[in-house]
Amino acid sequence: MTGFSVSLIVSNFSNVASYLSPIFETIPSKVVPAQIEKVVSLVSRTGRDLQRYDNSGYRQVVGCVPYRYKTQQVNGTESRAIEVLLISAQKGKGMLFPKGGWETDESMEEAALRETIEEAGVTGELEEKLGRWQYKSKRHNILHHGYMFALLVDQEFERWPEAEMRQRKWVGLDEAREVCQNWWMREALEAFVNLKGNAEEVEIESREDV
Repeated sequence: MTGFSVSLIVSNFSNVASYLSPIFETIPSKVVPAQIEKVVSLVSRTGRDLQRYDNSGYRQVVGCVPYRYKTQQVNGTESRAIEVLLISAQKGKGMLFPKGGWETDESMEEAALRETIEEAGVTGELEEKLGRWQYKSKRHNILHHGYMFALLVDQEFERWPEAEMRQRKWVGLDEAREVCQNWWMREALEAFVNLKGNAEEVEIESREDV
């Protein structure tokens, strides 16, 4: 990945306080994930020295389907609709979900949160793993295993590491299906839709039982 080249650790926070303070001063500590509290990083990592590969040589990649609930009125009845956040591809056309390399000094969950902050400038509650997909990079001819998580967004930053090179857009599920350029991310989206659809049914049944 490209972008800012400095990785910010708490011990180095004084060097970048002027950059981060406008963002973090307004964030209540209770909404900041533990991973973010311990490792304050709003800049992209660079290089692949710590890149994780499995025993078969597959590069390990992890990302998120960031989502939120939007309240809307339908025929006079209030309902909730799901929107997901897509970002523009760094090279080429099309939109996709945030993802990047899982590195050896972090857990899979930490990597998912870090990549989503770096590329999309959002964070929140990391939820279920949606699955694993095998795909081949078009640019580097490298085989990958891609893991995706659902992420319920509760914080959207105005400034983030890759803001100068990416656009982000909240869209409905139908539009996301149309514009997401990667087949395996579209499958991850369907896994997300199936998961949330089942969850909504369970919630409705629970309310009817009360």
